[in-house]
Amino acid sequence: MENVATQETESHEDEAQHPIGVYLKVWILLFVISGLSYAVDYFDLQGMVRWSLIIIFMLLKAGLIIAVFMHVMWERMALITAILGPPLLLITLIAFMVSEGLYVFGNRVDYMGRPAAAERIHVADVIHHDEEHGEEAMEEGH
Repeated sequence: MENVATQETESHEDEAQHPIGVYLKVWILLFVISGLSYAVDYFDLQGMVRWSLIIIFMLLKAGLIIAVFMHVMWERMALITAILGPPLLLITLIAFMVSEGLYVFGNRVDYMGRPAAAERIHVADVIHHDEEHGEEAMEEGH
């Protein structure tokens, strides 16, 4: 009887221990994805491409961390759906809200024209503007 209990304990220990290679591969993949997310800023991508790539890379990194380092990949399906279900539902509802907001804004522009505050500006315009005001304040002695 003790021999069976010992074998069960050993098999559970073997299941709980995952090869270090899995963690190293995921760590390297996270490093590569982080590099790609920094490349978005380096290549000065703007608009929807920029934000889409940033969100995709963020979700990929979060998913890898949750799946491997938090051991969700090896859990039962009920636990996985309990953890991932609510965020997926929220993302779906947010997508519906974004779609509705773009529709309403488009109708507003069609009937009332584009508001002046909706004009796009580049980050360099804001930084350049701040630098000019900073130099003027230094000259005045503030």
